Amino acid sequence: MLLACALLAACSSTAPAPPPAQVEAPAPAAPPEPPPPPERAFPEDSLYALLVAEFALRRREFDVAVNTYMQQAPALRDPGVSAHTTHLTQYLRRDAETLAAAELWVSLEPDNLEARNTLASLLVRRRRSAEALPHLVAIERAGHEANFPVVVNDFHRLSDAERAELVAAVNALALEFPDNPSVLLTQAILQHDTGEQNAALATLARLFELDPQQEQALLLEAQIRAAQGAKNPYARIERVLADDPDNQVLRLRYARLLTRTDMRAARAQFEILSARSPEDGDLLYTLALINRETGDPLAAAAYLRQLIELEQRVDEAHYHLGRIEEERDNPQAAIVHYQAVGTGEQYMAANSRIGELLIEGGQPEQARAWFDEQRRLYPQRRQALFGLESELLNRAGYESEAMTLLDSALQEAPGANTLLYARAMLYEQRGDLAFMERDLRAILEDDPDNATALNALGYTLANRTPRLDEALQLISRALELQPGEPAILDSMGWVLYRLGRNDEAMDYLARAYAEFPDPEVAAHLGEVMWVSGDRPGALAIWRAAHALDPQHKVLRETLQRLGVDSLEADAAAGEEP
Repeated sequence: MLLACALLAACSSTAPAPPPAQVEAPAPAAPPEPPPPPERAFPEDSLYALLVAEFALRRREFDVAVNTYMQQAPALRDPGVSAHTTHLTQYLRRDAETLAAAELWVSLEPDNLEARNTLASLLVRRRRSAEALPHLVAIERAGHEANFPVVVNDFHRLSDAERAELVAAVNALALEFPDNPSVLLTQAILQHDTGEQNAALATLARLFELDPQQEQALLLEAQIRAAQGAKNPYARIERVLADDPDNQVLRLRYARLLTRTDMRAARAQFEILSARSPEDGDLLYTLALINRETGDPLAAAAYLRQLIELEQRVDEAHYHLGRIEEERDNPQAAIVHYQAVGTGEQYMAANSRIGELLIEGGQPEQARAWFDEQRRLYPQRRQALFGLESELLNRAGYESEAMTLLDSALQEAPGANTLLYARAMLYEQRGDLAFMERDLRAILEDDPDNATALNALGYTLANRTPRLDEALQLISRALELQPGEPAILDSMGWVLYRLGRNDEAMDYLARAYAEFPDPEVAAHLGEVMWVSGDRPGALAIWRAAHALDPQHKVLRETLQRLGVDSLEADAAAGEEP
């Protein structure tokens, strides 16, 4: 029994992880250590189970340990056991069990602030923010600083009723704690999120009387005033920085905020930050991107070379130096930089640029040799590299070579779905619909819930065959799997149009176009509008798409089939039918 108590005491003394928070606010003060619970005897069967659980932990048999503690905690109703169960499940990221354990812990020790804080964090993470508030209030009433702004996390994902409940609870809280900056910040954020911008500004003004340098409040006020078109929305931030120029945290957040509206002003702030931290690679990288954005490639290249010298973010530096050399019309220098990119996140993008530059430069054999070498060096990337090379060949007009490459790759890996999909798209491009369907069906046999293959097959059947009912079934299934995917919304709109259900088609196509204003989606939406009688609207949609890509194949075919020349669409966009 003494051994069990010692094990429990040792584990329960572990400090809990702080609650995750998206909202940046003053961190709550650490609650005082609770007094040790009074010793009491455990029943023999529970004592044995706890010993089993502890030794299971030592053997890293976590499921056994968690299941045992989850059974014993409610049976024993001991605060120490409940605390230990909470800590254990929290460490193992078992959220459902942690929530149950923390709720029991709070019920057994309502004055334990660590228990309250843990439970509040878990409730917020599960979008039960209104339920979290009473626990934060308990922390505040006990004389510690509660992190109230965490309750606004994921506010936009709550239902209308849940949002209304949370707003009402926070407004009531503001009446109880009218001089609490954390509560006022929470109320201002909610007012901003619900569109009450003037009310949010008034709440922030009260907050600044209590804490003139509250960083998140400063940023929120600037964001609101910038959206309202204020002459100098950042005046308060600039005053604070003038008084406290060493406030690097605020300056960094201010610089990031400026990138939304004024790149040159953002650059000035990042330059101040970088001068104070000259070996901070993240700041140098940001300055490189800003200088590229503002049209200063020389400065951008200088910052990127500094990164390489510091051996920080080397892959990104070489990749962007390659892009700069391309813009200077120096493809060989660009290729040298792309070839220096390692196997991290930039690897495939760099290989795409190498392949495209070599193929477009009339060196397809050199491109083939490069990709062969990469596949030899990195066999785990063979399929991705086959797919990329075939795409580049096809895009450059080497359709037969692309097909031969995919055939060879599929002989090596006959069940590779990514390669089957790439070959199916090539067959569709050639008009070999039977072979296209064969490859897509092979994917679906292996992965029946592959939404990409379902959509591709459904759209092709709707667009190029009379099998419209079958197409509708395939696209409907794809839409169930990915409800908001613009490409699938476009396919659904198109098949409904082919079925003569124009009103329904219009809804899907409008949603797809709002999410992804691609010329192909515009061609489809414009056609439905055209045949439904809204010719000015159709012409306006087509004109915008034509401005983006005058040579887009689907758009050109649509205009030709309907007897509308794209240039006439420009001129006639405002005319009545």
